[in-house]
Amino acid sequence: MQLVAQSWLVLQLTGSAFYLGLVSFLGQLPIILFTLVGGVFADRSDRRRLLMLSQVVQMAVAVVLTVLVLLDRIAVWHFLVLVFIAGTGQAFGGPAYQALLPGLVEKEDVPNAIALNSIQFNLARVIGPVLAGGALAVLGAAACFGLNAVSFLAVIFALSVIRCRFVPSVSGERSIWTEIRQGLEYAKSKAVLWQLTLLGFVITFCGAPLQTLLPVFAQDVFGMGATGYSSLVAVSGAGSIAGALFYAGWSHRSGQGRFMLKMQLIMAVLLAGFAWSRILPLSIALLFLGGAGMISLFAVITSLVQMATEEGMRGRIMSIFMLSFRGGMPLGDLFAGFVASHFGPATALLIPAGVLFVTASAILLLRAGVSRL
Repeated sequence: MQLVAQSWLVLQLTGSAFYLGLVSFLGQLPIILFTLVGGVFADRSDRRRLLMLSQVVQMAVAVVLTVLVLLDRIAVWHFLVLVFIAGTGQAFGGPAYQALLPGLVEKEDVPNAIALNSIQFNLARVIGPVLAGGALAVLGAAACFGLNAVSFLAVIFALSVIRCRFVPSVSGERSIWTEIRQGLEYAKSKAVLWQLTLLGFVITFCGAPLQTLLPVFAQDVFGMGATGYSSLVAVSGAGSIAGALFYAGWSHRSGQGRFMLKMQLIMAVLLAGFAWSRILPLSIALLFLGGAGMISLFAVITSLVQMATEEGMRGRIMSIFMLSFRGGMPLGDLFAGFVASHFGPATALLIPAGVLFVTASAILLLRAGVSRL
């Protein structure tokens, strides 16, 4: 809800797509800069309290935005500063969040916990913009920011009552850089972890353009307006929820690595099919299946990383994985935007589809470490 109101207000204040991109970039920049540091703190400290602090920082940003809008004092520079602060909170909270999850359930239930997390994330992605549209139209942008601020109270309360089994094993006597290097060396020493981290980058680099270019397909290929585009987003989100439910039922079976690689092959075919299709019902079906395939890939690769990591290194390893995983998204979007502007949106999806297919095929043929998990 906050992102919808934020984008709308920035456009109203500046009339510039450049500032929309700048605000988005500054919101993501701290995640690139500080996530590895956040991983060290997740191994040094109480992960639950670190995550609570992250939530308080983000809630404070929402409160400040609410007050500034209500007082009619909001300016674009406020957004530039505040999204960076919120992003910094996310950079420290993200590794703690990922590292906290396995401590809440038994080891055999970790894949299902990750699938549940995927479901709630995609439900929010579907429902949030719809609620934001209504709140923005009826109550104004301040309501979106205010509701977001209030929502953090529920998160903070939930964190205050849970109990996790993690006891920090890192004393803090060594420098942050030393501990980051130790995390990188640990990941490199376990070939499977390194392969999964690289695959995480490839999957997000190749999968993110589908959502990014969806408005182009809606408008230029199928002649849809904003309502049609919103419907396609909802279809993709519904597919993601279905994919998470599917993985939850599949997660206890053996051969998760081969399952992931086969799913990657299927995703490549779906991506190529959507790029070529000019038949709307077929494209809708492919988009639904593509959403299901992508979230299944996200869930299984995250589960495999979690299961391959020892508890004392979990914060740092998850921060390395998150940096690779999330770093693939903006780079993939940048590449797809460049290709789409020069060669068309279909080509911008066909190239990532080819990369997905070749990568998964090579690992399966070579019987590399991931394929044996």
